[in-house]
Amino acid sequence: MIPTSTPPTDGSSASPSGAPRGPQPPLKSQAVIASGWMHTAKFLTTAPQLHHLPPLTVPEIAFVGRSNAGKSTCINTLTQQKQLAYASKKPGRTQNINLFSLGKQGVTDAVLADLPGYGYAAVPKADKIRWQQVMANYLVTRENLVGIVMMCDPRHGLTELDEILLDIVRPRVAEGLKFLILLTKADKLNREEATKALSIARLQAGGGEVKLFSALKKQGIDEASQLLWQWAHPVVKDTPAAAAPAPLDEPENLDED
Repeated sequence: MIPTSTPPTDGSSASPSGAPRGPQPPLKSQAVIASGWMHTAKFLTTAPQLHHLPPLTVPEIAFVGRSNAGKSTCINTLTQQKQLAYASKKPGRTQNINLFSLGKQGVTDAVLADLPGYGYAAVPKADKIRWQQVMANYLVTRENLVGIVMMCDPRHGLTELDEILLDIVRPRVAEGLKFLILLTKADKLNREEATKALSIARLQAGGGEVKLFSALKKQGIDEASQLLWQWAHPVVKDTPAAAAPAPLDEPENLDED
């Protein structure tokens, strides 16, 4: 059984998963908190099929992307761990959904899901079709999924398979599912190329966010970590108290003299 966070006892509000959702700290301290939180990532389980995934209530954030887009490197960089996510020397060979738990003091308050890379030519066609179906079903039906991070090599832009995935998740994004495109390997772009890549990706993101990311130059790490932390610990906005009903006028004296 996975230990999960419990509702706070100080009267502050909490998410359905039990994650506190009170006022968030200033941005500078939030970056430190988010970085430390990401570093708590631990391998949880691996699943070759959807029915092998454990039912969870804590927020889940999925990492997706074309093979060789830098997904494993991105996960390892964000969690500050060299070998958490397996980076195969043969892209497309990792064909399980791998879950990693997040949370301090052994209490899981979120999960990262590393989905198989797609689009690699060396993978048999039957395997490609099977995993496209598994991924599509996961992205549509996983109830505790709160956000998706798509890795994209900006030198090639979004591929046809990326756009198919975008179409699959668009209805859920419209309903509030968070979505982020990380333009990996941004260190290989000059400033003009980076600006152009950002502009194009934002047009294609369909309401999601887009950020440049480079594991080599340590670019975009704090921004991405903070965003994921916010996804897993959403703030509950204070709602104004319902207005008290106006006092009723004193009834007139209807007694006749």
